[in-house]
Amino acid sequence: MENNLIQIQNLIYEIRGQKVMLDSDIAKLYEVSTKRINEAVKRNIERFPNDFMFQLTNDEIEILRSQNATANISTKSRYNPHVFSRYGVLMLANVLKSQKAIDVSIQIIRVFEQLRQLALENKELSIRLAQIEQYLINHVKDNKAEFKKVYDALNLLMDRTKPNEIGFKIK
Repeated sequence: MENNLIQIQNLIYEIRGQKVMLDSDIAKLYEVSTKRINEAVKRNIERFPNDFMFQLTNDEIEILRSQNATANISTKSRYNPHVFSRYGVLMLANVLKSQKAIDVSIQIIRVFEQLRQLALENKELSIRLAQIEQYLINHVKDNKAEFKKVYDALNLLMDRTKPNEIGFKIK
């Protein structure tokens, strides 16, 4: 199970400010063809607004390929791939209606949630450290050498608590 979660985590990219998965990667996980996924989406397009699913532009495909050699983007397809947010993945499992799609979707949703939780925890820690830094700036004016030691320690802690980037950002 843990290995599956790590495998799924490596298939999540950040595109247009959203964490998404490629249709071809989801198809492999669901053990169906990408064509079947795209057919299910076409039949149920009203279930897939832009925050659930969107099609990549040619520029986004090139950036994704250049940033990530493991991105599963076929050069043989006539159509640009679709990408799905966590909501799109869940909706896709509902329209495919296979037990495999349901089971894998649950795992994918858990990974998306873990990523969201990790980002929140790191944001809260960064805010707290900034508050401590501001307090020190305001209260340790007399002893600059001592303040520098504390400030350096805070900076070191900030570097250690930065989240590892998962996936790739495409602007």
